Amino acid sequence: MTWCSYPPAQTATYRAAIEEAIRRVLDSSNYVLGHEVAAFEAELAAHTGTAHAIGVNSGTDALCLVLRALGIGPGDEVITVSHTALATVAAVLMSGATPVLVDVDPTHYTMDPAAVERAVTPRTRAVIPVHLYGQMADLGAILAIARRHGLKVIEDCAQAQGARFGRTLAGASGDAGCFSFYPTKNLGAIGDGGAVVTADRELADRVRRLRQYGWDDARVGQEPGVNSRLDELQAAILRVKLPHLDADNDRRIALAARYGQGLAGLPVTVPAVRPGTRHVYHLFVIESDRRDALKAALEREGVMAGLHYAVPAHRHAGYVGRVVVAGGALPVTDSLVSRILTLPMYPELGVAEVDRVSAICRAALG
Repeated sequence: MTWCSYPPAQTATYRAAIEEAIRRVLDSSNYVLGHEVAAFEAELAAHTGTAHAIGVNSGTDALCLVLRALGIGPGDEVITVSHTALATVAAVLMSGATPVLVDVDPTHYTMDPAAVERAVTPRTRAVIPVHLYGQMADLGAILAIARRHGLKVIEDCAQAQGARFGRTLAGASGDAGCFSFYPTKNLGAIGDGGAVVTADRELADRVRRLRQYGWDDARVGQEPGVNSRLDELQAAILRVKLPHLDADNDRRIALAARYGQGLAGLPVTVPAVRPGTRHVYHLFVIESDRRDALKAALEREGVMAGLHYAVPAHRHAGYVGRVVVAGGALPVTDSLVSRILTLPMYPELGVAEVDRVSAICRAALG
């Protein structure tokens, strides 16, 4: 069986170092917000080129806590996309704000800056561009719009750790960047985890308070907070993997190029890379008019292709009526859901497996 993503392969690669990291935590005297979390936060900040990193329970919590720390909540609007993991929109709702969903561009599948401009209202407080599939959104245009309108920019970097826009890494351009360490991510834990990175000390300090009941250094609650802490075990595991992130991303890029060769000439659209950026291929997503037949052909041969995402956020039953669809329709988003297919992609995937997947596609599509 060839999976779309397969975290156990990476666990096997780094198993000895991971087991040593776990033993280190077990032998320590602090299992919550101890040395491992503090060290990982410093290492993550240095890697992303930001001044501060705050470990939290998940990428969803990271987004919500940043919104709360910025004072964004009921009565405010936050512009983001519908073509994303549902967590992005869920986090806005968790903060009490209203998600305003805009369309994506049809080439790179990321937030359409022109749609953002049209969606701004007097209630808009922030924009959350999603760096999707490993590809960063058009931050140059989005940041310019945000500056004109006095909006905060919160980067959803869950799928793009190590990606670059120009020379700047994901998470370092906006007011804050939010990461997920879900096991399938480019930097994945063995469980849940997330982080906020920012250059703003005041924002960082407030996120730190909010992640732990609103406590200050004396454990006095200065405001209502939550319990959203990255635990020591996950931090220790992430410290093992972080030094290998760039090399693992290089491997993903090489595998993507191999797919490009194997799928050349077929009636499919392979991922387009925005000029001047580094796409780190969290997922390898193609488009095809014969998506369902292609998916079935792959599955018959033991290749589990995925759909990211089969249902856009504005079509989920529990979210209808709780989100605003900018302009009343999202035609690109609604078109993509019937055409996109995710092929296997992870650093441990073999070149022979990529070639086999490509060969199955070639046979299925003639």
